Amino acid sequence: MLFSRVRFFGLLLLLVLYIVAVLILSAVSIQEPKPKNYENKDDSGLNNRQIKVKGLEYGLPGFRPPLRKSRINWCTELRYIDPPREPIALASFPGSGNTWLRYLLQQATGYYTGSIYKDYGLLKNGFPAESVYNGSVLVVKTHEYGPRARSKFAKAILLVRSPGRAIQAEFNRQSGGHIGFASPERYRRTNGRFWQQFVSDKLRGWQQTNLDWLYNFTGPTHVIFYEQLVDDVENTLKTVMEFIEVKIDKKLFECAIERKEGIYRRKKRVLAFDPYTPKMKKQLKEVQEKVYEAIYNIAAPASGR
Repeated sequence: MLFSRVRFFGLLLLLVLYIVAVLILSAVSIQEPKPKNYENKDDSGLNNRQIKVKGLEYGLPGFRPPLRKSRINWCTELRYIDPPREPIALASFPGSGNTWLRYLLQQATGYYTGSIYKDYGLLKNGFPAESVYNGSVLVVKTHEYGPRARSKFAKAILLVRSPGRAIQAEFNRQSGGHIGFASPERYRRTNGRFWQQFVSDKLRGWQQTNLDWLYNFTGPTHVIFYEQLVDDVENTLKTVMEFIEVKIDKKLFECAIERKEGIYRRKKRVLAFDPYTPKMKKQLKEVQEKVYEAIYNIAAPASGR
């Protein structure tokens, strides 16, 4: 009996202590100052959506928080075109050097280049105008084709790279990012069937992209080859700048050539095996010859039409 009473009072005491502790904690919480709400506000307390950011008046889609500092050493501070003009496409099949050419243009002109995409890796490192696709940027990156893709633009630069190199570059990008590489195991996935299907699909896309812009875009078009850009950066870049009608600043241009490699040109890596079978090489050659013949018949490379 005595044991039961002791047990009862012990439990009662624990319950009382628990209630007292809860009351004390509640009182402390009530008296604590509420944390300031910094959501969407700068140091002055203004809502960020009310802050005018350079370029918003030219159609930047929505508020974008301040970006961290780019790892790229720019020749001059980048800016938007003011007043804006008609948009110019920088069209290419993926893996053809579109990002590298954008980098060169930004270095040589001091103007942002845009894109119909929103690549967050590029957005954070050198291309703050990702997803801007109007006349406030120098050129607009696109890998799309067809009436809707073409209708946005008044002029177009068509950047063409040999299909074998372009397809492999895109395979590397999808596997290792803008400057990484696909592992050898990636090529051997599902006994090589994955790579074979990738080549087949992308070769069809390479042909359609280039021929569509070549045959169906009605505005002035400037065709350049990636290999031409690699072999003679200076003169090829000059022809592009002349086509898009931007004044060549000698000091900026020399700086751009000095820093031409940048961080977005993938370094060469030699595989211990040839990823292309004889059958693949035959298909690549046939499609490449067809497209290159069309280029030479319709538009002289490195000149507008």
